Amino acid sequence: MSDAKNSWVTASDVARLAGVSRSAVSRTFTPGASVSEKTRQRVEAAAAELGYQVNIIARSMITGSSNFIGLVTAGFDNPFRSKLLAPLTHHLTLQGFMPLLINADDPQQLEPQLRELLSYHVAGVILTSGAPPLSLAEAYLSRKIPVTLINRQAELDGADQVCSDNGDGAQQAAQRLMQHGVKHPGFIGEDASFSSHQRQQAFTRRLSEQQLTVTSAICPQGGYQAGWEAAATLLTQQPQLDALFCATDMLAIGAMDFIRRHHPARTLPIIGFDDIPQADFAAYQLTTLRQDTEMLARTAVDLLVSRIRHFNQPAVRKSVPVELIVRGSA
Repeated sequence: MSDAKNSWVTASDVARLAGVSRSAVSRTFTPGASVSEKTRQRVEAAAAELGYQVNIIARSMITGSSNFIGLVTAGFDNPFRSKLLAPLTHHLTLQGFMPLLINADDPQQLEPQLRELLSYHVAGVILTSGAPPLSLAEAYLSRKIPVTLINRQAELDGADQVCSDNGDGAQQAAQRLMQHGVKHPGFIGEDASFSSHQRQQAFTRRLSEQQLTVTSAICPQGGYQAGWEAAATLLTQQPQLDALFCATDMLAIGAMDFIRRHHPARTLPIIGFDDIPQADFAAYQLTTLRQDTEMLARTAVDLLVSRIRHFNQPAVRKSVPVELIVRGSA
């Protein structure tokens, strides 16, 4: 008896207890499969009594696909990406999928991680903003594995995209700073970020319409320290700097701390982008553009589910509005 309790319950065990065929058990636990309500109730009751769980790995070996979704991201210490992962995993679970989280920070690990995801017969992959190269998306697409990109741009057949409205957000930032009478605006961004480039272009374009020239500092990487160092560079290049728009909140927070430390008598309006939790800390009260992580996640999952069902449909690109959150910094 003890050996039986310690072994895995199989579909055949459920079939015997329910008095049905092994295939009837399989159909009961396969979404969309045809099975009578009477049979379904008998199988579910037997499964509950025995403590049966579907063997996802075995099913994936038989069907060639699974309910696993690869979530590939970089910068786990980035507060915005952490904020995005929670609704992503939530909406995947609501759709019956199991997320597999892959850290793409180390380029040398991308190839083995790619093989690892493929070994699970993933049904699809979501790539977030950050370091994962687009060649990774191409590798999945070549195997007919659907891909959704979040805050990334690529012309890839079979890859759908959802992005925050970076252009509108940057224009809102420009408009807000013009209300402060800005004369010598500055911008801090990230070199390898598609979103950062969009925000810089829209911000610069909007201010140029008012004959204002933006002094920019583009960092090789993002984060707090990059914002600190970029603020030092900007104030050297443009001593009259009187306003600052940063492509992310972490860049803005780093810049704010540098100015407080090295130019304590200097005050200038500063705006970030993301609305991470730290933006609302009493020490910063950062005015920022809020990215709707809930909408980004829900849209990304909906696009991926649609692509899983119809892989060859035309690529879809969707934009999610951003909201200016006014606090004490600008």
